[in-house]
Amino acid sequence: MQKAIVIGSGPAGLTSAIYLVRGGIDTTVISGDQPGGQLIYTTDVENFPGFPGGILGPDLMTRIRQQAEKVGVKFSDSTVTGVDFKSNPFKIKTGSKEILGDVVIIATGASALWLGLDSETKLKGKGVSACATCDGYFFKDKDVCLVGGGDVAIEDALFMTKLANKVFVINRRDELRATHILQQRALSNPKIEFVWWSIVKEILGDSHVTGIKIENVKDGKISEIPCSVIFITIGHKPNTEIFRGQVKINSNGFIEKVTKSQTNVEGVFVAGDVFDYEYRQAITAAGSGAQAAIDAIRYLESKKD
Repeated sequence: MQKAIVIGSGPAGLTSAIYLVRGGIDTTVISGDQPGGQLIYTTDVENFPGFPGGILGPDLMTRIRQQAEKVGVKFSDSTVTGVDFKSNPFKIKTGSKEILGDVVIIATGASALWLGLDSETKLKGKGVSACATCDGYFFKDKDVCLVGGGDVAIEDALFMTKLANKVFVINRRDELRATHILQQRALSNPKIEFVWWSIVKEILGDSHVTGIKIENVKDGKISEIPCSVIFITIGHKPNTEIFRGQVKINSNGFIEKVTKSQTNVEGVFVAGDVFDYEYRQAITAAGSGAQAAIDAIRYLESKKD
């Protein structure tokens, strides 16, 4: 039995655990199958406060976990297989074990959707990225490629025009899904070149990205585009499957907040990218983790009265 259970060990989960323990709440973090969250796939992080020289993503998450361990956070390095929020204490299943808690903070994050190429996997963090606002700065004055046609893709393409020399947008159709105003801005931007009716067949490079190989889906023609980075912006999938039927989830798969950080289940809170489909930054995730912890502490205190 624990007072608090945090599901997820990215910036949101670990920050919430630190705040909970410092608030006098016994807390266990269930790390999940990707301890550290999406930052473990990121190389240089230069937009997280406190590191003027930057820090590697895995190193940042190691430091935050060490801080959590130092203040007394307990860890269960396992994966949640099921939850029961129908009654309190809440039940969290991890394999053959069951952990009980008075409050739960869901911080399972969201996973970027990838193309599924072997070359993509090999070059992740070496010029393959799912976050232009995170990594774009490292490719100033370079030619960059971007895959996607939705709002996030076009917003990222426009963002990169402030940094890059040229932005190639690869789209498998000859139209975009982005809102009209974003389309207008992108189509009129001289730094953006749209490559229509095309899909990425291979990402080129050994130790870092040097270009991409694309196929025209109409005529089958293969061509190459030299570039220093490729941003895969075809969407994110929130990690919410195990919570279906337990908390309210919107049509896009993200957990909904009802009051502050609380879900529709009293005593179950949410933090980070599992609800935040707009910002998706390490620092905003950490901030929401602090908010969820403070809300959970206040909830527990209210139950004492």
